[in-house]
Amino acid sequence: MEQFFSIDGDIVLRLVVALALGMVIGAERYLVHKEAGVKTHALISLGSAIFVIIGLAGPEPARVASQIIVGIGFLGAGSIIFQGSRLTGLTTAVGFWVTAGIGMAAGFKFYSLAVLATILTLFVLVAGNFIEKPIRKISEEADQNKV
Repeated sequence: MEQFFSIDGDIVLRLVVALALGMVIGAERYLVHKEAGVKTHALISLGSAIFVIIGLAGPEPARVASQIIVGIGFLGAGSIIFQGSRLTGLTTAVGFWVTAGIGMAAGFKFYSLAVLATILTLFVLVAGNFIEKPIRKISEEADQNKV
């Protein structure tokens, strides 16, 4: 028997919150010139919320949530590559993972958790850049001195 969802204000709110928070994280990634930006993070968050909402209609919403993590792991693995001896894309992969979690939180109506996780994620991404820049410069200088 088919079951149809009625689109009510509650579902719209969950989806809009997930979309908006994903866009915020994607905007930060775009501003620092990373490959995955606003659209990617917004869609990951939105998709996660959609799957949670659908999962809540079934007997095992936790199973649906766990499979979201598996799917995001597949996307994240595709974003990690080696360029010479350097690993790139790891932050992008983890960003996908966290963004999916934020979308799941919105889908489960944990709005405070979703907003807090977004703020903390932005803090790590922005503060991390400020902390890593001088370290990266020192590391590059040390590498040049080895040659």
